[in-house]
Amino acid sequence: MSGNRLLRSSAIFSAMTFLSRLSGLVRDQVYAAVFGATAAMDIFFIAFRIPNFMRRLSAEGSFSMAFVPVLAEYKEKHGPEAVKELIDRVTGTLAAALLVVTAVVLLLAPQLAFLIASKYTGAHHDMLTEMLRITFPYALFISLASLVGSVLNSYQRFAIPALSPILLNLSMIAAAWLAYVSGASVMMLAWGVFVAGILQLVFQLPALAKLGLLPRPKLGLAHAGVRKIMKLMVPTLFGSSVVQFNLLFNTWVAAFLLSGSVSWLYYSDRLLEFPLGMFGVAIGTVILPHLSSRHAATDPEGFSKGLDWGFRLCLLIGVPACIGLVLCAGPLMATLFQYHKFTAFHAQMSSWSLMAQSTAVPAFLLVKVLAPAFYSRQDTRTPVKAAVVSVLVNATATILLFAGLLQFTDIGQAALAKADGRYLDALAHIPGAHALLALAIAIAGWTNAVQLAWYLRRAGVYRRQPGWGRFLRQIGLASLAMTAVLLVLRGVWPDWSDWAWWERGWRLAVLVGSGGALYGALLWLQGIRPRDLRGH
Repeated sequence: MSGNRLLRSSAIFSAMTFLSRLSGLVRDQVYAAVFGATAAMDIFFIAFRIPNFMRRLSAEGSFSMAFVPVLAEYKEKHGPEAVKELIDRVTGTLAAALLVVTAVVLLLAPQLAFLIASKYTGAHHDMLTEMLRITFPYALFISLASLVGSVLNSYQRFAIPALSPILLNLSMIAAAWLAYVSGASVMMLAWGVFVAGILQLVFQLPALAKLGLLPRPKLGLAHAGVRKIMKLMVPTLFGSSVVQFNLLFNTWVAAFLLSGSVSWLYYSDRLLEFPLGMFGVAIGTVILPHLSSRHAATDPEGFSKGLDWGFRLCLLIGVPACIGLVLCAGPLMATLFQYHKFTAFHAQMSSWSLMAQSTAVPAFLLVKVLAPAFYSRQDTRTPVKAAVVSVLVNATATILLFAGLLQFTDIGQAALAKADGRYLDALAHIPGAHALLALAIAIAGWTNAVQLAWYLRRAGVYRRQPGWGRFLRQIGLASLAMTAVLLVLRGVWPDWSDWAWWERGWRLAVLVGSGGALYGALLWLQGIRPRDLRGH
């Protein structure tokens, strides 16, 4: 894929993803307004975390990272019939495995509910169990949808897979609206998840049919391509699971904190997903087939240049996104969510975790390029090493940060005294403790990125292209000017709680618009043009 096509493909994917994220923002605003940040919403977010965990593994993790390089190899070295046979066999094998996993989860839902949220007992445990049984089949449908999306992406059909998440958002908005007008409980959202999985799968099938690749599922454990994918998946499955364990671990810990902590982390994470979803996933999705094809065609020069393009684009986007999210966290939460049942307190708590986790936006974006650099070469072990270390860092940082909060702050000492020295009970009385979980994720994110970069340099497959020093100076100057403007405006408008939605809206537009415009203008004045982002 040429540099022009890489940029164009990323732009298409980002544009489609922007529509998806925009509808997701509306969905989350509806959540906040209708249900607020309550224990029931915490339970829903915990229940949805499990099938979403499976989605991460399939759509952005082990399956796609193993499947796409093998599919690229078959396209490069075998004929269309062999490619179709590979897709048929992979589809049948994946579907069979998912059916077994789904049946096991439905059967053991009570035990799983206790495992992921042992704090909940009685009616809360029963609610979580029922939600797990309703939402988990989503994992089956969305994983098959991810398979279809991976095939479409490999044929440079990026728009349909990027648009399909809109169907999840629309389904969830409809479910929340039905709950509002009928007086139903949060359980309605679980049914919205179930319906969304079916819609996302069915939506992509016509595009696959146009390519003549609509699968006829067949078991394929003996197929050479399936065996190779399974072999590649073993370490990537572990690696992706390890990364997702960070989120599950933090969800488990958050359930012990002040009621609403799971929801606050959810809302801050959703805003963080804007730059990561629009640009990070877009770049990673586009660059994986490109790097895989360069590796399959034995083109080390093209491979290295593709990586260099990805790194520059990640920093160009990640640095201002980090600054903007940290400095504008309060205004963003107040403007977007602080209505009806989502109070000023909820907005403040969510902004704290957003600020903490946003410090690692550049790292999260870089990992979206660094990890495919290994997977495209069918090196699935190196990212696992980095992932294991990052999880250990996340857990260690969480323990140390909480210990520091309890032992070395007045509020922590008071909470410990009130809880008779019981650490978890003490943390449940401290507003803002959840932000330390977000900070631990940020520390782990930087650890992961630095490790992958070091391993990549040691492998010798990436050679830095000329102009990096000048490029970093250009980004640095533009970022400093953007920071100064945002700090001035935040000083002029310190408190956003008492304004009406339209007053918050135009001020947020000025805040974000002026910072972004100044950043872009200074890049332009320093000589950066769109053509410079096209790669080689």
